Amino acid sequence: MTQSLIDELARKIWDYHHLNHTLEKSDVILVLGSNDLRVAEYAAELYLQGWAPLIVFSGNAGALTRERFNRPEAELFAEIARRMGVHEGAMLIEAESINTGENVVFSRRLLESKGIDPDSLILVQKPYMERRAYATFMNFWPGKRVIAASPPISFSEYPTEDLPRDLVISIMVGDLQRIRIYPGRGFQIEQEIPNDVWQAFEKLVELGYDKHLI
Repeated sequence: MTQSLIDELARKIWDYHHLNHTLEKSDVILVLGSNDLRVAEYAAELYLQGWAPLIVFSGNAGALTRERFNRPEAELFAEIARRMGVHEGAMLIEAESINTGENVVFSRRLLESKGIDPDSLILVQKPYMERRAYATFMNFWPGKRVIAASPPISFSEYPTEDLPRDLVISIMVGDLQRIRIYPGRGFQIEQEIPNDVWQAFEKLVELGYDKHLI
């Protein structure tokens, strides 16, 4: 299969992972740690633009960052935000969670310990994590207004030296499988997957993009 056809299949999954929410002023920006430092930069930009008065960075280390970072994702993300001008009093750091469910549960617990019960949150993560993060949040912390947001980067522009194209496709494929499987395990709310998106998944798995499947 040609590269352009593989990219067409991958873009179909990439687009599905996006929820295309519209930003609204909110109580908290909740940032999920990851291997993509652009997420921290985008979250800091949202804070500096006034979308919310408080920013929570969440994450210790995951499969993609254990060998890459020498400290928790949340601490590294917060350091980036500080350098960009986010003041210390506007940040909270949750540096224990090791998966998306824990990101939500531990961040909720941290906010509650500070007497904070937000009505609305902007949930910031990698572009292809929007849908899964949203579905996880709504499972573990229902009843809130949640806006999924991610750095506004296209699929073609997203890969980097640290995040090569084939790795990005494999992770996206794995996340799509989790969207189908995780509701049955109590990790996420149900999300409809259109037939053409699932067919793209199956084709990419056949082509070897299976390194991040469960």
